[in-house]
Amino acid sequence: MELIGSRYERRKTRQIVVGEGERAVLVGGDAPISVQSMTITKTADVEGTLQQIYALAAAGADIVRCTCNEEAAAEGLAAIVPRSPVPIVADIHHQYKMALAALDAGVQCLRLNPGNIRRPEHIKAVAEACKDRGVPIRIGVNAGSLDPDLYAKHGGATPEAMVESAQRELAFFDEVGFEDVKISVKASNVPLMVEAYRMLSEVTDHPLHLGVTEAGPLPGGLVKATAGISTLLMEGIGDTIRYSLTADPVEEAKAGRMLLEALGLRERKGIDLIACPSCGRAEVDVIKVANDALAAFGDREIPLQIAVMGCVVNGPGEARDADLGIAAGRQKGHLFIKGQNVAVVPEGEMVETLVRYAERIMEVGADVVLAEADLDKAKREADKDRAALLADQGADANNVAVKIDTIRRRVDG
Repeated sequence: MELIGSRYERRKTRQIVVGEGERAVLVGGDAPISVQSMTITKTADVEGTLQQIYALAAAGADIVRCTCNEEAAAEGLAAIVPRSPVPIVADIHHQYKMALAALDAGVQCLRLNPGNIRRPEHIKAVAEACKDRGVPIRIGVNAGSLDPDLYAKHGGATPEAMVESAQRELAFFDEVGFEDVKISVKASNVPLMVEAYRMLSEVTDHPLHLGVTEAGPLPGGLVKATAGISTLLMEGIGDTIRYSLTADPVEEAKAGRMLLEALGLRERKGIDLIACPSCGRAEVDVIKVANDALAAFGDREIPLQIAVMGCVVNGPGEARDADLGIAAGRQKGHLFIKGQNVAVVPEGEMVETLVRYAERIMEVGADVVLAEADLDKAKREADKDRAALLADQGADANNVAVKIDTIRRRVDG
């Protein structure tokens, strides 16, 4: 069983398959947690929508959802689905016939909102059609669009109301023997969302799709979504995730992928850049160098941890576990691999040197690169610069000891 952090085990769920063949994505069970996003183009705009789908897939999305709100959208899906690099989910609201049309178009999953498709015969008709085609459904409960009866019964959009909405939909599916289901109970209020998913995880073993709906623009939306999604993931709850941001949807896919990588729930594809927060000893604009490095690495698939440090006093030690790093000192950059100094380069060449060494490590491995380096020379230069910097600024660049003494004399006096 997969361990999440040091306390929780990942919740056991049944598994569904979204898509077919090489593009199929497993959701639930022991499958990796997947990342989803949604296009913001008009689905009838086939080329524009496909362009966005490819951008989302490149940014880390495993599954992409498209709206199917009209006949033109369904017709667009018929052209989009066979050309998409990832499985396509049709987003359905109000009109159950649009769900049937999306199935005719060949989509690999449906999202139904039980808050606005409420007639049992319509729900069961869609479930039967999905059962015949082997297409799963996501029950997408949303706190903002609950069935009015449930809203009145529970006195508002409560966790209990949201969970009952999902269970009511499941009961209709059970009547026709349909079981390929994943469920979401989203809210824009993070504590409400977290509690709803906790409650739901206790009463069903269907895979859960996590998200904070209408999280808003950056940076607040990113913080809210991360707070809700990561809380549940660290408790072992969740099988697939979506950030709902008021931003380019590519940012959603990137955020989802980065979160899973940060939590150790997906293998890293790109770099993990760590950087010091800077201090009085910094010999370089750390923020600029870190951002320049991110831009230089771009979308390269280099799954290394890269460190950018502002000085050679503590930099190598603080990032000794990084695969590769650079510390600024006296207009130079001291490059290190696994804490060992391997080269010294002019300050203006630090970023391009990081990229070059990262590519070399990916090509031949860190041990070979270390064997190629003049370690003694690099260490001598680093020690020299470190000693000079300490002589200039002192080991306590911010004069903490003096300030503490001043504080004590003031208080004691």
